[in-house]
Amino acid sequence: MKNLKINNRFTAELPADTDETNEVRQVKDALFSYVNPTKPSNPELIHASEEVAKLVGISVDEIQSESFLNVFSGKEILEGTRPYAMCYAGHQFGNWAGQLGDGRAINLTEVEHNNDFFTLQLKGAGKTPYSRTADGLAVLRSSIREHLCAEAMHYLGVPTTRSLSLMLSGDQVLRDVLYNGNPAYEKGAIVARVAPSFIRFGSFEMLTARNELKNLKQFVEFNIKYYFSEIKGEPKEQYLQFFQKVADTTREMILHWQRVGFVHGVMNTDNMSIHGITIDYGPYGWLENYDPNWTPNTTDSQNRRYRFGNQPKIAQWNLYQLANALYPLVNEAAPLEKILESFIDKFDKDYKLMMLNKLGLFTSTKSDGSIIAGLEAILQLSETDMTIFFRNLSKIKKSDSVESALEIIKDAFYIPEEITGEILEAWTKWFAIYMERLKTEDLSDESRSTKMNLVNPKYVLRNYMAQLAIDAADKGDYSLVNELYLLLQKPYDEQPEFEKWFAKRPDWARSKVGCSMLSCSS
Repeated sequence: MKNLKINNRFTAELPADTDETNEVRQVKDALFSYVNPTKPSNPELIHASEEVAKLVGISVDEIQSESFLNVFSGKEILEGTRPYAMCYAGHQFGNWAGQLGDGRAINLTEVEHNNDFFTLQLKGAGKTPYSRTADGLAVLRSSIREHLCAEAMHYLGVPTTRSLSLMLSGDQVLRDVLYNGNPAYEKGAIVARVAPSFIRFGSFEMLTARNELKNLKQFVEFNIKYYFSEIKGEPKEQYLQFFQKVADTTREMILHWQRVGFVHGVMNTDNMSIHGITIDYGPYGWLENYDPNWTPNTTDSQNRRYRFGNQPKIAQWNLYQLANALYPLVNEAAPLEKILESFIDKFDKDYKLMMLNKLGLFTSTKSDGSIIAGLEAILQLSETDMTIFFRNLSKIKKSDSVESALEIIKDAFYIPEEITGEILEAWTKWFAIYMERLKTEDLSDESRSTKMNLVNPKYVLRNYMAQLAIDAADKGDYSLVNELYLLLQKPYDEQPEFEKWFAKRPDWARSKVGCSMLSCSS
């Protein structure tokens, strides 16, 4: 990596932990602690993204080098760098958790390339002062899911961290995958993640909770200087603009989640990025059947706080916690409250427009709200695959009958024999309204279909697909990891060679571990 341009702004300008021992502890008056990764015994590269490598200034040839293997497995430290773990706090499942920090993530360095800045981070690289009772390691299963999903989200057009590489550590890691008292050893792995930064809402919460207001002011101004340099004006006005920017990009991110049917599963404030990018891929999932109450997280199965339909409100709740953290700098509640109150109003307007685009309705009428609400209700009458329904909807022509339209989308039904009686009547009524509305659109069927297919993906990383790749990788076969990576680079294209992945979740995957709900265990 001879061409990497090191520029460690975070560690150069912000307060460091003065204790450099790698012991679990409360870290005060600091935003990070220096710590080296745990050296893996026998690292092995499974997969790397050439695109992400180029993004940060690494050549394609260097990916296969020993230096790449050693640096991005944590075996060697890049010259001129000092790895570190960040200190932050957060609310977890709505409850204040106090200090959290990078418990299994270690930032290697910041780099500059083509006038952009990136932080390179290893996930699963070993213990840090923030690991609490854990070992700071990660297993192959969760690492495959993170590597594939981060890149899948990018190609879907969803703001996200990126994944540079996926490696085996050569070590065994003890995990209790179901949290049922039956731990077992699994293959250890490391993912190299890339983002503008890994700064979270919880970073600000920590400083305010500890009354470290001098550090809070310095940290907010650091973020404005380097990540929101377009912000100008008096300090108080800058802080409000900063909060507005974070609220806006967060809203845009959640809108994309709802568009593609993605459920994060762990929307704690320490998992929310100031950049409005998806961060920390744990027990995530895509909706199979359209169910606003579905959560992929077993830990959340009772209260379903982080269910699909609740993600916009949780984003607003998390922003409320960020507003509380920024309040000591603003000393006025009203302007912060105004931004918070406008969040859902703006989201609802954006959501309506997004749904109309998914439906192929590109001009607005008074009846559109009822068409969207009617569809959202009817999709829940019988299990209906969200991805397949919206993708096949683009095949409908204005001249089609209601019966023909129903035939075109029938593959989305998990239990076709249920589409009778009142359920069939409800679908028939909705399609009658939709088909009449479709006729008011000026676009040709072909042009409308093309536009719809730009927002309705054909392929998403369903949990059962990831699990198939995991099962094969456990046996040393990485062909499915490679195949899914290729597939997910073009999620909106037809890709006939991969048509088998345009399918409903198989029955065997309905309750299989890893194919529906997952734990946070990684």
